[in-house]
Amino acid sequence: MRHARRRIVRRAARLAAVGGLLIGGTMVTRAVASEPADAPAAPHTLARSASGAGAGLVERLGSERTAGHWVGDDGRPVVAVTDEETAGSVRRAGATAKLVRHSMSELRSAASALRAAPRVTGTAWALDYRSNEVLVRGDSTVSGSDWSRLTGVAEGIGGFVRMERVQGTFTTRLNGAQPILSTAGRCSAGFNVTDGTDDFILTAGHCGPTGSVWFGDGKGDREVGKTVSGSFPGDDFSLVEYAGGKAGDSADVVAVGDGKGVRITGVGEPAVGQRVFRSGSTSGLREGRVTALDATVNYPEGTVTGLIETDVCAEPGDSGGPMFSEGVALGVTSGGDGDCDKGGTTFFQPLPEAMEALGVRLIVAGQKDAGQGAAASSPAPGTAAPGAAAPGAAASVPGADGRTLLARLTDRRNVGPGLLVVAGSLVALVATRWIRAEHDRKAYRQQYSATWG
Repeated sequence: MRHARRRIVRRAARLAAVGGLLIGGTMVTRAVASEPADAPAAPHTLARSASGAGAGLVERLGSERTAGHWVGDDGRPVVAVTDEETAGSVRRAGATAKLVRHSMSELRSAASALRAAPRVTGTAWALDYRSNEVLVRGDSTVSGSDWSRLTGVAEGIGGFVRMERVQGTFTTRLNGAQPILSTAGRCSAGFNVTDGTDDFILTAGHCGPTGSVWFGDGKGDREVGKTVSGSFPGDDFSLVEYAGGKAGDSADVVAVGDGKGVRITGVGEPAVGQRVFRSGSTSGLREGRVTALDATVNYPEGTVTGLIETDVCAEPGDSGGPMFSEGVALGVTSGGDGDCDKGGTTFFQPLPEAMEALGVRLIVAGQKDAGQGAAASSPAPGTAAPGAAAPGAAASVPGADGRTLLARLTDRRNVGPGLLVVAGSLVALVATRWIRAEHDRKAYRQQYSATWG
């Protein structure tokens, strides 16, 4: 009986050791295959999950009981509601409720009334969810009489339309992440997209009409492509077909300066309060937050609606440049006021709407990474001039391939736990083999001694 128990114990020990080897090997393999632990990561926020929760509540509760949603300073979704009963539903769902006077239906009705009024160049408006108002801005080009007339329209709508004058001028930011040039001016490459056969640059529509030829340098020696489709005003997007038909290697990377890039893994819609980044050839990499959605801007060239409003600065030359967050593409630069010394408001054409209208899809890092925001580097606020990579060409992506296999194997933060499991399992396996051998020797000696005795 005692011998049987010993055999069971030894067998269990051997099985445990073998299992440890398999588990440890799996841990090491996964660590080697994945990114190193100290690889720079994209700035991380809870904006996407919070935005999804807020949007779901607004859709379920309806526009008569809610007035928009945003991401709070603590990263939680905040929903504006018009009554206590709705506020209770929001709180039970785990979000923060803010009681307001005017519903989303009222805010949208006010915006419609402003759109129906005579157009005034140099004005813009958007729904300010946080203040529960429609904010109307007028730049320095708006005359006193035009401003008075628009103020009268606002007063006729109600007290929740707020008028505000700004010092700058609302203009399209013609000129961007990597510069592209044509006879129409200087613009920025936005994101690389494809229709399944050919590849294109998706950029701003005001950059140039259909047929515009774009070059990657001022000498006209390197043709990038030709504008084949677009919409402006009304919308602000266009499609530049690559001269060679393909975007080239690392088409999923956007430049952020100093030879660095961010790998784009998907496309999404922003949330009010979300932290975002914008890259452009004039002012480089800049960051800020989304302040409003569905904004309307009356540029000198025409009116554009459905824009994303942000407090990120931009300057002439940044048009068409990419806006993103956590590796997710959000929009391309349209225009705004101010500059990156004094600050200002910048508007962006949403990417999903543009891609649907153009019949293209984003070129991303890989389907398995889609939506995870795998970035090449953690961009520092205020980074200046972008890298030298041409649109569609490879940009340096530190952390993606910068470490050897040996360095990663010896990094205890990556594979240390797996190697410890493997080592422990080997010791246990050797120990059980040694114990069994010793037991067999003792048994043989006893039998041999008994035979001669």
